Amino acid sequence: MPLTLYDAFVPSCVQILKGVRAQVDKAEEFAAEHNIPDNELLGAKLADDMWPLPYHVRSVWVHSKLALELAPSGEFSPDFTDIPSNWDAMRAMLDDALTALADTSSDALEAISDDRVHFVLGGKRLMEFTITDFLLSFSQPNYYFHATTFYDILRMKGLPLVKRDYLHAPRVTGS
Repeated sequence: MPLTLYDAFVPSCVQILKGVRAQVDKAEEFAAEHNIPDNELLGAKLADDMWPLPYHVRSVWVHSKLALELAPSGEFSPDFTDIPSNWDAMRAMLDDALTALADTSSDALEAISDDRVHFVLGGKRLMEFTITDFLLSFSQPNYYFHATTFYDILRMKGLPLVKRDYLHAPRVTGS
């Protein structure tokens, strides 16, 4: 059976979103246990010219839920106007993405996979893709970059995370 666009995109997004969601909980608990002010973790960046922790939650939302929502319209423009300001807001955004992915229909995604979508930034159409190429060569790499950066910031701040915290629960076949 050939791999569908849904199979190539949605289940892995769900897997990693659940990992990011669990990391939010661990980060909040870690801050409380070590008397670290929330703003110290929420404002943490890997480098001065990079975005802080909550931006990466918004980015995984943008490159999962928003990508799936806007691609059928023929235009995708990232929306970074609602950066979560606290742990609860991050959880809500991740839960929203998980709900949207759970509501995504494999058949509906396949039906539009060859349709065109333009990447729009600053009102200008910068790139044109098929929806398949957009999701797999643009949104998915950006999604993983931001999920990884979120994990890396927390590790840099001392959270005792391991690779399993990032991977969450891989889809395994029973033995």
